[in-house]
Amino acid sequence: MALAAAGGAAVVQAAGTSAWQGFQQAVAHWFGRGDEERERVELERLDHCATALEGAQDGDEAERLSIGQQGAWQARFEQALESLRDPEREEAARTLRALLDAHASAGGVTATGDGQAIGGNVDVRADRGSAAALRMRDVTVGTPPKPGPQQG
Repeated sequence: MALAAAGGAAVVQAAGTSAWQGFQQAVAHWFGRGDEERERVELERLDHCATALEGAQDGDEAERLSIGQQGAWQARFEQALESLRDPEREEAARTLRALLDAHASAGGVTATGDGQAIGGNVDVRADRGSAAALRMRDVTVGTPPKPGPQQG
């Protein structure tokens, strides 16, 4: 179920970002469907997920944990949707889609001041005499133009 997979990915991507608290509340509310106790339990699960992801060491451990959490949340979204009758499922799916769209348009990755904002995985390496940078301005993606007068 693509929608459930998107939900699982969104939980992992949002954890620990400035968008987390609002997204976390919206996801817990979606799962709770009006049941405050169920919503509280989901908030605890989401907190546990964020804490685990933040505490993971870089590298393979973080990647394994991220994949595991994404799969677990995908399964939770699938289970929640499958437990509903068709009309309720359609409404829940519309609500989840809107929640995920709102999260995506909120720009899940932000930075202020001298902060760094990276959306996705990044592997910075310097080898064979090259340089690696933490701060880049005026970055060109693709082949940059050759220096000198342009022939046209």
